[in-house]
Amino acid sequence: MSKSAWIMGGFLVATLGADLAVAQSQGEPGSIYTCVDRNGRRLTADRPIPECLDREQRELSPSGVTRRQIGPSLTEHERAAQEAQRRREAEEQARIVEERRRERVLVARYPDKAAHDAERTAAIHLVNEVTATAEKRIAELKQQRKGFDVEMEFYKKDPNKAPMTLRRKIAENEDSMAEQQRFISGQDQEKRRVHQRFDTELAQLRKLWDAQRPAAASVGPAANSTAPAATR
Repeated sequence: MSKSAWIMGGFLVATLGADLAVAQSQGEPGSIYTCVDRNGRRLTADRPIPECLDREQRELSPSGVTRRQIGPSLTEHERAAQEAQRRREAEEQARIVEERRRERVLVARYPDKAAHDAERTAAIHLVNEVTATAEKRIAELKQQRKGFDVEMEFYKKDPNKAPMTLRRKIAENEDSMAEQQRFISGQDQEKRRVHQRFDTELAQLRKLWDAQRPAAASVGPAANSTAPAATR
C-alpha cells in the first residue's frame, strides 16, 4: 500500500469514528425524530431536525414508542433571560435561607417578651445616661455663664468696652451650650429609633412565638404518653 493510500485510509477511519460519536451523542441507535415545523409540516428524520430547533421534538424508538421529548433550543437572548431568571431564583432562595437563620437567632436571643422588654429597657437606659451627662454639662455651663454675666455688669453701659478675653469666653460658653443642646436633641431621636427597632422586632417575634406554640403543644402530649408511670 502506498503512503498516500495509507493516509487516506486513516483519514476515512477517523472521519467515520467522529460521525459515529456524533450520532451516539444525538440519541440512541435507531432513533426517529419527529416534529411539526412552524409551517405546520410534520417532519421525520434519523437525527434532531434543524427546522424544529425552536420547538419541541420527539425521539421515537423504531417501534414508534416515545423515548423522550426534546425541548426547543433557546436563542442567545432566551438563554440570557433564563440565566437571569435562575440567578433571581437563587438569590431569592438565599434570601429566604438567611431570613430563616436570622429568625432562629432572634428567637434564641429573645425566648419570650420579658427578655425582649429587659433589653429594650437596658438600651433606653444607656441613652438616658448619655443624655444625663449632657444635661449635667449644660448645668455647668449655665453656672459658668452667671460668673461671666457678673463681670459684664461693669460694662453694662457700653459692652464693647469689655475685655476681649471675657467676650471670647462668653462666645465659647454659648457655642458649648448650643452644642450640648444639639447633642441632647440627637439623643431624643436615638431613643425614638431604639423604640422603633424594638417595636419592629416585637411584632416579628410575636409571630415567631405563636408559630412555636402549636409545635410545642403537639410534642407535649406525645411526651407525656411515653413517660413511664410513677411508682407509689
